[in-house]
Amino acid sequence: MFRQIATYIYRLKRIYHFFKTGVLRGLVGQIKFQFPAAKLKIITITGTDGKTTSSSLLYHVLKSAGKKVGLISTVAAYIGDEQIDTGFHVTSPDPFLVQKLLRSMVDQGIEHVVIEVTSHGEYQYRTWGLHPLLAGLTNITHEHLDYHLTYDLYVAAKIWSLKKAKTIVVNADDQSFAKIKKALDFKKKEVITYSASDTIFSLVSGAIKRKFIQNYNQMNARLIYCLAQKLEISNKDFVTAIDSFPGVDGRMQEIKNNKGIRVIVDFAHTPNGLESALTSLKKEVPKGNKLIAVYGCAGLRDRQKRPMMGKIGVEIADLVVFTAEDPRTEDIWSIIRQMKEQLVEGHDRIVSIADRKQAITFALTKLAQKGDIVVLLGKGHEKSLCYGLIEYPWSDSVVAEDILKNL
Repeated sequence: MFRQIATYIYRLKRIYHFFKTGVLRGLVGQIKFQFPAAKLKIITITGTDGKTTSSSLLYHVLKSAGKKVGLISTVAAYIGDEQIDTGFHVTSPDPFLVQKLLRSMVDQGIEHVVIEVTSHGEYQYRTWGLHPLLAGLTNITHEHLDYHLTYDLYVAAKIWSLKKAKTIVVNADDQSFAKIKKALDFKKKEVITYSASDTIFSLVSGAIKRKFIQNYNQMNARLIYCLAQKLEISNKDFVTAIDSFPGVDGRMQEIKNNKGIRVIVDFAHTPNGLESALTSLKKEVPKGNKLIAVYGCAGLRDRQKRPMMGKIGVEIADLVVFTAEDPRTEDIWSIIRQMKEQLVEGHDRIVSIADRKQAITFALTKLAQKGDIVVLLGKGHEKSLCYGLIEYPWSDSVVAEDILKNL
């Protein structure tokens, strides 16, 4: 009964967002900025994990191939040589801002725009007025069930985004594929699939493997290859772009130092993302050394994933430091206790330190030895840490650099 009421309210809220966000922000923005989306070739990318890296990679591929292209992602927006911050904890930006950004792109002669789309953004009509030429899907795994209530409703939000596009590229290896296939009319839409087992041009597959060690990033690159082909990017141009791709801040970002410790900053904050990141890094740990993971779970967000996240870290990493990750108005120690709920063993390999700076300091100065890998997870590129109702300036990479300098 409670679930039925919650689902009913969930659907009513979307109607509310149609008017509040879609009409009053999106439509007003369209009119004010003279419907700029109609003059652009829009490519959207959505998914639980990997959409920022994929969006940035496609932007780089198109730019390297000489296309006039813009990017709107959760990290930033890029218009020509200008980088615009889209906010501290922004998913898809406000639709009025999106229309303004698109107008600027049109005025500067940009022809293509790559837009990262989130389930929250789609549900709340922040993608108002966007009708993509192409849409790509990385994966759909456990995330945001505090907001979307069930996995099926979460998948439905992703499908809303995909259905707007003329051509859709989806991951045939993903657990969501059966649901996606059922929901999309393969006869009315051009639906392209990609898989790790697909045979692709050898120079392309070689470039992908050289650039991306992680299996999940190789899959992201395969998605972008499919999209690039539809946009008539040659294999030669694609390989050149892959080789020169600089990566994305906060995505497997290595913090250079002379202490003999590998320090990685990554945004992984979902069970799937955490497992993928740790599994990949575990393979890179030299024999006799350790993988040390520092992470937490966000407050006022999906509580179901907390014990899953705790268990994954203990099962894969050698040592784990549980700490704060935007606790907001929740008690940090309560969140950490929930992360330990499914643990039968491994408590002797866990250290719990509520203060994130102290946790990182402890990992780097007390736990790590030469040859070890320390990975700081969950914050990635973000420039703030939320305690209570206040966003405090924060950067995992800057904090780690400062600690390493003083070692």
